[in-house]
Amino acid sequence: MEAAPLFAEIADGPGNGGAWWLTAGDGVRLRVAAWQVPNARGTVLLFPGRTEYVEKYGRTARDLAERGYATVAIDWRGQGLSDRLTTDAMAGHVTRFPDYQQDVMSMVAAAKTLDLPRPWHLLAHSMGGCIGLRALTEGLDVQSCAFSGPMWGIQIAPSLRPLAWSLSWGSRHVGAAHRYAPGTAPDNYVLTEPFETNKLTNCPEMYQYMIAQARAYPQLGLGGPSLSWLYAALRETRTLMRAPSPDMPCVTVVGSREEIVCPRRIEHRMSIWPRGQLEVIEGGRHEVLMDGPDMRNRVMDAICRVYDGAKARAPA
Repeated sequence: MEAAPLFAEIADGPGNGGAWWLTAGDGVRLRVAAWQVPNARGTVLLFPGRTEYVEKYGRTARDLAERGYATVAIDWRGQGLSDRLTTDAMAGHVTRFPDYQQDVMSMVAAAKTLDLPRPWHLLAHSMGGCIGLRALTEGLDVQSCAFSGPMWGIQIAPSLRPLAWSLSWGSRHVGAAHRYAPGTAPDNYVLTEPFETNKLTNCPEMYQYMIAQARAYPQLGLGGPSLSWLYAALRETRTLMRAPSPDMPCVTVVGSREEIVCPRRIEHRMSIWPRGQLEVIEGGRHEVLMDGPDMRNRVMDAICRVYDGAKARAPA
């Protein structure tokens, strides 16, 4: 592991953060960051969403540190400072969703090298929730898990879903898989969408936090997904629908005003999770971890109750 940049001035995380370069099994260079806590009660493996990067979770790491938890986060392949996968650096691109599991393995290896305190817990947002669910089914070494607006399905109008499947599948056979999915563009969402119509947060100050990060370090940003990403995501979410829910303590939080991922898929998954609970956050949008203080505290308290309970049940 070699030292990597961490833009602490825009992250607003705990004061002892650090970042490192990793190399996945297929040669893709990745970046991880960790914020340690003295006498930590455990470590949270934080799986960000599509377009995101470790600095965006500085305040989440601070919220967790206040509750006694260290945090380690990753820039997935194709975003943040990790290797971009197409010549268009703003395109969110991947060929196969299972490729992200190589990133997970690299992140876990880094957590071991850094000797991050156990027990470990998962916190996964949006696309990270899709990656995280597969990782759990493949034996991710955590005691409990929490999901925020997990991408277990994508909100697409029923009339357009067959088109999304056929267009994204067909793009792979005509050399167009790298092109942007319909309705998306290379622009950074927070730099082009007014706060009044954004789908992420109700909090103007948090939205400005995201804007300030995007302006300070545009190389962290990402635009819309490629057609290849869309096809891979549709396939992965369909495959995971058939996967059993892990027998592990779990809480999932989702905003009542969610417009990006599919709440129906989330409700179904949590209805079949043996030790799972669903928390619908009234008025919340897609990023309930990044809203006003009252909402953030409610969400963090719900998550850490599950972590604390799992810690009590963990073997000595």
